[in-house]
Amino acid sequence: MTTPPLLTITPPDGRRPLVFSWGVSSFYGWGLYGLNLALALSTHPVFCPVAAIEFGATDLVLDPLREQSCAELHSLSADLWAALAALSAPHAAIDAPVLVGLGNDLYGGDAAGARTLTGQPPIGVTFFERAALSQAGRERANEFAMIIAGSSWNEAMLRANGIIATTTVLQGVDTSIFHPAPRSGRFRDRFVIFSGGKLEYRKGQDLVVAAFRVFQQRHKEALLITAWSTPWYWRDDGMAAATGTAPIERAVDGTVDTARWALANGIPSDALIALGRTPNIALPHIVREADVALFPNRCEGGTNLPAMECMACGVPVILSANTGHMDLLVDDAVALRLSHQTQPVADGYDTQEWGESDVEEIIEALETVWRDRQAATAIGRRGADFISSMTWQRQTDRLLGVIEPFLP
Repeated sequence: MTTPPLLTITPPDGRRPLVFSWGVSSFYGWGLYGLNLALALSTHPVFCPVAAIEFGATDLVLDPLREQSCAELHSLSADLWAALAALSAPHAAIDAPVLVGLGNDLYGGDAAGARTLTGQPPIGVTFFERAALSQAGRERANEFAMIIAGSSWNEAMLRANGIIATTTVLQGVDTSIFHPAPRSGRFRDRFVIFSGGKLEYRKGQDLVVAAFRVFQQRHKEALLITAWSTPWYWRDDGMAAATGTAPIERAVDGTVDTARWALANGIPSDALIALGRTPNIALPHIVREADVALFPNRCEGGTNLPAMECMACGVPVILSANTGHMDLLVDDAVALRLSHQTQPVADGYDTQEWGESDVEEIIEALETVWRDRQAATAIGRRGADFISSMTWQRQTDRLLGVIEPFLP
């Protein structure tokens, strides 16, 4: 293989560049990871964040101070984007550590200019849902000095596939905005259930609507607030057949009208608020209105950032006891556990190690919160205390502690 051209990054303040090859955004999971990693490193005494994937003003909704930090990130990163675009070679190397985002089968996305990057050293950061790796995936693992897993479950699956140079560093939460605070009182006569995560089979929204239909028939004051929108093109065509729900109808741009889907599956219009494109910085004001948050997800490669953010706000959370959620379910004091997990069978999905929550258990968990608000509030408070130690700053420091032994 031809030796890739070597690029040099020299931050003007003399710090060491730390390049990360995934997005920066206020609207989706990897983008939030990039945003918060950059913010945590913006004042770091040694490392300076550099984004290898282009982003712009339309990707972000922030306060002026965070905007200033991201403007500095953009300015330094733009030099790298230009250098990559000017290359004729499809691969490039950087004389700095590079964190590469890896998904299923340890595939990494391209950096700016559709170039692939390697660093000194290359470090993988992965969130994946398919437990088995192909031979090619295992070979890709050998390209990295270390692979940082987003959950203990991901680490266990990597080790089961023979990958030993791995450890777990969980995501963080911005507790400066996600924290307990008074409600607005707008829904004082309603029992509010929050459900978040992009609409897809893996996230289990079909289980949410099935349980909510029954619960709302018993409790007419029940209100479901959903944050299911995603900027991505809809790609889960097997969901309707796998779950017995109404087919998804794409908009012209390929996105999904989540309100229309919920209504088509029997949720009354007066019991639903379906949020559209909502920046992360606005979510705490919505989440704190909820009496409970529900996440019967079939699989999470990470810990499930929306669930962590709900916990940080002091909202009692119902979690499926599988995969990445197990890093949050440290005991029954911090969240309500959906323990009945059977192996789902759905054509077209790789569901090894996934879990299927029981709708009756979901309904009973909602009833438990509805019956005893005081006990539920105590669970929410303990959940917030648990998450309070997992700030983005602390988790970034843990990540740096993992990679520092590999640095020149």
